[in-house]
Amino acid sequence: MRNSRTTPRRAHAVSPAGFFRAVGRSAIELVTEVGAAGLLLWRGIISLRGLPRSLHLVAEQMRRIGVESLPLVIITSIFTGAVTAVQAAYQLKDFVPKLYLGTAIYKSVVIELGPVLTALVVGGRVSASIAAELGTMRVTEQIDAMDAMAIDPVRYLVMPRLLAALVMLPVVTIFADVLAISGGFVVANLSLDISPKTFIAGMKLFFFAHDVFGGLIKAFTFGGIIALMGCVSGLRTSGGAVGVGQAATRAVVASCVLILVSDYVLATLLFKVIFG
Repeated sequence: MRNSRTTPRRAHAVSPAGFFRAVGRSAIELVTEVGAAGLLLWRGIISLRGLPRSLHLVAEQMRRIGVESLPLVIITSIFTGAVTAVQAAYQLKDFVPKLYLGTAIYKSVVIELGPVLTALVVGGRVSASIAAELGTMRVTEQIDAMDAMAIDPVRYLVMPRLLAALVMLPVVTIFADVLAISGGFVVANLSLDISPKTFIAGMKLFFFAHDVFGGLIKAFTFGGIIALMGCVSGLRTSGGAVGVGQAATRAVVASCVLILVSDYVLATLLFKVIFG
């Protein structure tokens, strides 16, 4: 007699219909998320009419998004600049004069590493925080209570966070650029036998203002992405504590992916079409 407990189970094959249903559901969810983000962004722009009444909320969010992120940004930026100096010196060894090390560090930090790494570091912290905060308010029906009291949740919750992120990400990026270049300068001077005069001369050799402006434009865009993804995920939260955790995770993933995608788009647009 065959023992049913020892009979191997057959793996369930995925039917073509099930595959297409899954793809369709994913496409619908993607379109829904994009539509919700676009609508929320538009409502946030319209709610700027109430900015004079919300200045204290914007200032509070600027402190939370910008100032409280500085310790993490400082550590990340200093060591990013130091690693960039070591790697650039290794790559340029025996091929390019040491004069160009300052140029390589300045260009790579201001155009790419400063804005992108700062956005990823700040985005991981801020997007999760915004999504968790708004998600908790959603599942505990605080946002519904605001609607009942004729308080616009977008003006009170979304617009201050969005505006604060748009303002503070370029500011934090400037700090990150300065610290990263300083870290590279110290490593080049102490470990790579490059004099301060040579390093600074290399920076001045190919300094262009549009490099700085391009990096700040990137940071401005990344700030909007970080705040918007956190707000969208938070306001669409459901399911209690589990839903809040999922919203925070979803916000961080969406922010990081969109930062990298928009970085490519902006780099192509700015440095190939506009400044090229």
